[in-house]
Amino acid sequence: MQGLEKSKEMAKIACRALEDKKGEDIRIIDISGVSVVADYFVIANGSNANQVKALVDNVEEELLKAGYEVKQTEGYGVANWVLLDYTDIIVHVFDKENRLFYDLERIWSDGKTIDLKDL
Repeated sequence: MQGLEKSKEMAKIACRALEDKKGEDIRIIDISGVSVVADYFVIANGSNANQVKALVDNVEEELLKAGYEVKQTEGYGVANWVLLDYTDIIVHVFDKENRLFYDLERIWSDGKTIDLKDL
């Protein structure tokens, strides 16, 4: 599996892992046409630091089971915005307050919002 197909598969796995732990307002943004950073952003939020950590742990676990290892993790200790960089996709898990404050969907509005069923 190569390129966008691999990225799509990773995004699907991440979204399912977020859903399994009751992640809120899960969004997928295709940024492949507007950035070289990654193909997709997967964005979600939890209701508190413990849930944010549970969401992040589950994403890491499920992607690792599928053979994808996280390249870099930022923010886990504070757990108000955790970034998981998988090169092809970047998963952002926020608490509610920081999600509203940083508003990545607005910042990356040049990207295309994708529905999970369309991946």
